[in-house]
Formats: sequence, C-alpha cells, structure tokens
Amino acid sequence: MIAIFDYGAGNLRSVANTLEEVGAPYEVVRDAAGLRRASKLILPGVGNFGQIMRALDASGVRAVLVERIRAGVPFLGICLGLQVLFRSSEEAPELAGLGLFGETVRRFSAATRVPHMGWNALEPLRPCRLLKGLPDRPFVYFAHSYYVPLNEATAAITHYDVPYTSLLEQDNVFGVQFHPEKSGRIGLAVMRNFVELDGC
Repeated sequence: MIAIFDYGAGNLRSVANTLEEVGAPYEVVRDAAGLRRASKLILPGVGNFGQIMRALDASGVRAVLVERIRAGVPFLGICLGLQVLFRSSEEAPELAGLGLFGETVRRFSAATRVPHMGWNALEPLRPCRLLKGLPDRPFVYFAHSYYVPLNEATAAITHYDVPYTSLLEQDNVFGVQFHPEKSGRIGLAVMRNFVELDGC
C-alpha cells in the first residue's frame, strides 16, 4: 500500500489524483500506525519548513518516519517533502529537519526573483530510476523560494540563480523539488516510475 501522509496542509488532493491517474492504489494516513502499514511513502509539501516540522512533531510521527525510511521503505518527498529530509532550513533555522542528510536548505539570493515559479529543465547527473524512459532534459513545474544545495545524493540539477538539487535519489530515498502532480505527462511518468519500483 502506498501511503500519502497528510500533515494538514499541502497538495495532497492533486497528488492523490495523479496516483489515481496512473492506476495506483493508495491510502491517506495521518498517524504513525498508517506509516507502519505502508509499503511506500509519499510526503507532499506546500507551505513552509516550520509549518511542516511542527505538524510532524504534533502528530508524533517524526521518529517513525525516519525509522521507516531507514528500514528501506521507498520514500518520495515532493517539494517541501524533499527539504525536510535535511538537517535544517534557512526558512525556519530554529527547527531541526529529519536529518537524513546533513546539508542546510538555502534561500535563493535577494538578487533573484522568488519564488521560482514555472517550467524548467532537469539535468540528470547520473541514471535516475524516477526518470526512466523520459527525455534527456525533461521540463517540469516548480514553485519554491528555498533550495537543496548539491550533495552526494543529487541525481539531477536545475539552474536558477545557482545549480541546485531538483531530484535526489539514494537507495530507497527519493525527493523532487518540482511538482510532478503539476508537470503533465512528465510528472505522471515520474509518479508511475515510483509506483513501479520493485525494491530499493
């Protein structure tokens, strides 16, 4: 069962619609028990870093979420759902992220128009399971003011002011800074590739 975690905000309905379109059964979960039932996990993200971390702590799922990811359950973080995998964010420096990766999420410089909204290209750095069967530089839809710097798990980059991580892939952990649910046929293909993962 694919679980979409509902933290009380975000693009949950549109992510669910995308799963329905690719024919994938799913369940919306709101607690630790739901996370423990899941064979795959999706954390959508719209809002801000402080909001989502407070919501995860209030629902008592922070430790269970980390435990399930470390146990090898395939995880997909979308936009803010990618950023929470990191140690911290300049958006809410007083709050710790999940800490699965050590970098700090950064804000685009004041010289750049933010948020970064609209279509931009993914530039793969290595083969990516989420991009299987897609063009070399697929265009996808972004809406964000903060970005993940390049790191050891970066699988694809996008350029906006600076090159940043637009797709992360390491073992069972996947994260996309773009919104597959708003990225047309490319987004559907990305979600289908996640759904069809046999194991990680």
